[in-house]
Amino acid sequence: MNSVARRLSRLFRHSGFTPEPFNNGHHQMQKLQQCRGIRVKVIGGNLEAALGLMQRKMQSSGIERMIKQEQRFHIKNSEKRVLAQKNLERKIRSEDLARKLKAIMIKKVRGL
Repeated sequence: MNSVARRLSRLFRHSGFTPEPFNNGHHQMQKLQQCRGIRVKVIGGNLEAALGLMQRKMQSSGIERMIKQEQRFHIKNSEKRVLAQKNLERKIRSEDLARKLKAIMIKKVRGL
């Protein structure tokens, strides 16, 4: 949980977010609206449950993916090749599954 909170605070720090949204005009207000997206209530002082709920909400809204994509360090060429290969395999697998699903749907439609 701490790593997610650290990444989130780092994202706010580097995005130019300030608590006074009206100082820089409309653009700053848009940033404030984006940052206000997820709210979690701590019920009965159970912080662990609230953090778990926040992480699930961040995963479902795509914020966690955006945070992970933000690279602040160098990636070696060998690691880039491995990541590119994994992405290619994922894309091919997805296309194969889509093709199979399409064939199944066509058979169902023609069968009726």
